[in-house]
Amino acid sequence: MKTERKIIVSVATSVDGYIARPDGDVAWLDRPRPKGNYGMGEFFKSIDTILWGRKTYSKGIEMGMEKRMASGFGPDIQNYVFSRQARESKPAGFKFVGEPIKAFAQGLRKKQGRNIWMMGGGEIIASFLDEGEIDEFNINVVPVLIGEGIPLIQPRHRLIRLKLVSSKEFSDGVVGLRYQVARGK
Repeated sequence: MKTERKIIVSVATSVDGYIARPDGDVAWLDRPRPKGNYGMGEFFKSIDTILWGRKTYSKGIEMGMEKRMASGFGPDIQNYVFSRQARESKPAGFKFVGEPIKAFAQGLRKKQGRNIWMMGGGEIIASFLDEGEIDEFNINVVPVLIGEGIPLIQPRHRLIRLKLVSSKEFSDGVVGLRYQVARGK
C-alpha cells in the first residue's frame, strides 16, 4: 500500500517563537550542537524534496550557502522555491514555482517519493498551513530570547489544532517538539 507523502515543517525557533531576526539573520543559531545534531541526519534520510520561500532562499544565497544549495543538499533532493515573480537564473537543482499552493502540493504528494521538508520561512509556511497542506511540525526550541523577528508563521487570524507526537530534551537545553496537524473538527 502506497503511503501519502507528508509535508513537514522542520525548523528551529527562539523561545519567543522567532525563526530569524527581522533582517533574516540567524546568527543566534550558531552554537555547538550535541551529538546527532538534533536528529537531522535521520530527518534528511526521510525526505527527498525541500520547499523554500523566496526570502529564505535569497537569505541562504546571501549567507554563502550557494555551494551547498547548488548541490541541492544532495543529488537526490528536489528543491522548489516559491516566488510570485518569475526567475530566469537559478542554481542547478532548483525549480521556481508560481502555481497555486494547493494544486502544487497535491500534485507533489501524488508523486512517488519520501516526505517533503518545508524549509520556510514564515510566509510560505503560513500559506501552506492555511491551504491545509502541512502535516507535521518538528520544532527545535533554542533556549534564547531574541525579542523580535520573523515568526514561525506569518501572523493571521487562524486556529489550527496540533497534536503532540513527541518531545525530546537535548543536552544543550534545546527542546524538540513534534506535532501533527489535527484534521477535521
